Amino acid sequence: MKKTTSPKSKFRKGEKSILLFIAIFALLTPISIVYSYASLSSSNIEVEKLKKEIEKQENVNAGLSMQVDELASLSNIQDIAKAYGLSYNNDNIIVIK
Repeated sequence: MKKTTSPKSKFRKGEKSILLFIAIFALLTPISIVYSYASLSSSNIEVEKLKKEIEKQENVNAGLSMQVDELASLSNIQDIAKAYGLSYNNDNIIVIK
């Protein structure tokens, strides 16, 4: 009577799990790298948008500051005072910035 032998595998149980772990790691590493680069890129795009928005607002603020300086000029105040029949008194002028 011959004994039937089951086909023997090349790897043991522990070796199979280690190889499975290495295979999963080899597949997930490039995916995670691509994902991190994509998220970094979207963050950089958002930062650039915010920088442009800040720059735009700074330009608006500078323009408004120049307008305030023009309106608070001595000649403008004197012209407005004359238009309303008021006399110019420097002690009563308060500039708010």
